[in-house]
Amino acid sequence: MEEKQKVKKVEMARGNWMSYKRTTIVICSINIFVALYVLHSLYTSVYMYPFSDTQKAFKYTPQQIRKMEESIQLRKQLEPVELINVVNFLKNKLSMDEKVQQIPEHIKQKITDEILVTLKGVNANEDATMLRDAVESWRREKLKETTELIHEKTSNSTISLKEARLLSRALSDNWAELAEEIGLWIPVQIVNTEHDDKPEGEEELDYEVIAGKQLPLQCHAEVHTDYGGDAVRWGLTHHKETAYDCCMACLDQAKQAGPNQKKCNIWVYCPSETGCHSPDIYQHKHQECWLKYAENPKLNFKDRYPESYRNAHPNAPVIVPWMSGVVSV
Repeated sequence: MEEKQKVKKVEMARGNWMSYKRTTIVICSINIFVALYVLHSLYTSVYMYPFSDTQKAFKYTPQQIRKMEESIQLRKQLEPVELINVVNFLKNKLSMDEKVQQIPEHIKQKITDEILVTLKGVNANEDATMLRDAVESWRREKLKETTELIHEKTSNSTISLKEARLLSRALSDNWAELAEEIGLWIPVQIVNTEHDDKPEGEEELDYEVIAGKQLPLQCHAEVHTDYGGDAVRWGLTHHKETAYDCCMACLDQAKQAGPNQKKCNIWVYCPSETGCHSPDIYQHKHQECWLKYAENPKLNFKDRYPESYRNAHPNAPVIVPWMSGVVSV
C-alpha cells in the first residue's frame, strides 16, 4: 500500500515538471516570434518603399525641370572664368620659376659671366639684332655642351650631371625665365622708315620759321601764296624787316588813307633771302613789302607754280616764294 502511494507521488511530480517545461517553451517561442516581427517591421519601414512611392519621390514637373536647368546655366555664367585663367597662369609661372630656381647660384653666376664675355666680344656700335644673335649663338653652344655631358660624350665639364640636366632644360624650355632670372635684357631695335610719297622731281614745300614777331590772326598770313591787286605801295621801294612789319604797314595805311584813297587790304611779302619770282620785268628782292587793294581779292598762285606757267617762264621756281595775307578793313 505504501509502495503504491510512493509511485503515485513520483508520477504527480513528473507531471508537474513536464507542465512547467511546456509553459517555458511556449513563452520563449512567443518572445522570439514578437522580436522577429518587430525587426521585420523596422526593416520594411526604413529600407523598403513601394514602387509607386519611389516614382512619386523622383518625378519632377516640367516647370521644376526648367528652373533647375536655368539654375545650372546661371551657375555656369557666374563662374569666374577670367580669375580661374589668371590663377592657372600664375601656377604655371610659379612652376616655371621653381624650375629655374633649382639651378644652383654658382651655375647662374657662371652663365652670367659667360654671356658678359660674349657681349664684350661684339662691337659696341652694333645694333640690338647683332647682340641677340651673339647671345643666341652662345645658348646653342651651351645647350650642345650640356647635351653631350648628359649622354656621356664628354667628361671635361666643370658641372655635374644633375646640374647639366637642369641647365639643359632651362636653356631649351625655360630660356626666357632664366634670362630674366639672371637679369639679361636686350632692347628691341626700332627701325624708322621714312616713306617718301612725293612724286619724282617735285620739291618739298619749305615751311620755314618766319623771322620777327608772331603774326596776329587779323593778318591772315599764308605762306607760299601770292595775291593780286592794285598796288597801294610799291614793294620795290618799300622794304620791311619782317612779315609782321609788312602786315602792320598795311593796317596802318588803311587807317590813314583819305576818303578818295584806296585802303590796303592785301599785303605781299618776300621772306626769301635769294629774292622772289614774279612774271614782270623787275627783280624782286628780300624784304619787299607790297601793299595792295582789291574789291574781290584774287589768288594768283598757291604753293606751287603750275607746270604750264613754268614752261612759259623757265626761270620760275617750283614753289611760290611769296607770303601774303588778306586783311579786313
